[in-house]
Amino acid sequence: MLSVHGRKPVRRFVEPVAGALLKAGLTPNATTLIGTAASILIAVVLIPADHLVAAAVLTGVFCAFDMVDGTMARLRGGGTAFGATLDASCDRITDGALFGAITMWLIYVDDAAPAHVAACLTVLVLSQVISYIKARAEAGGLKVVGGLVERPERLIIALVGLGLEGFGVPHAVEVAIWLLLFGSLFTVVQRLRFAARDAGAGTTLPPPAGA
Repeated sequence: MLSVHGRKPVRRFVEPVAGALLKAGLTPNATTLIGTAASILIAVVLIPADHLVAAAVLTGVFCAFDMVDGTMARLRGGGTAFGATLDASCDRITDGALFGAITMWLIYVDDAAPAHVAACLTVLVLSQVISYIKARAEAGGLKVVGGLVERPERLIIALVGLGLEGFGVPHAVEVAIWLLLFGSLFTVVQRLRFAARDAGAGTTLPPPAGA
């Protein structure tokens, strides 16, 4: 939902940062890679070490690069096909690192019940499926816009859970994970319904090359 409705209100804050990075000589693709590398490093180092507040704050800062790089591309006159592919791929890697690190924290620090660990791993998988449904549908000419739990909501819920747990709120991470599990399951079904109801859903596709 936030990816559809939340970008316009924050544009006035993102555009000055994007403009400053362009003036400094950074490209949108370089900004994507820097943000991704920093987010992965923060997740896999700080979360398993139980530095949850720092991990939540720093991950939030560097995940904001996901908006900055797109704004940089727009200010330069438009992005490229490769830039969009790189950005989407890096988002999936970052999400995997975050929820993989949370899984490690649940196992090695929190001594969580197996059900919580399984829920976190399921959220990791569903985060990839939610994005894949949109990408695959659009590759087939279908329109899939929005959803209950997209990447911004997923990150906000996960990072708030980490931050609250770091400040001493018990089971905040587990609550966040279960919220994401049910929300993500709903979003998978929701996006499949969007695709199924598209006017072009029944279009016959040609066989792949070499078939």
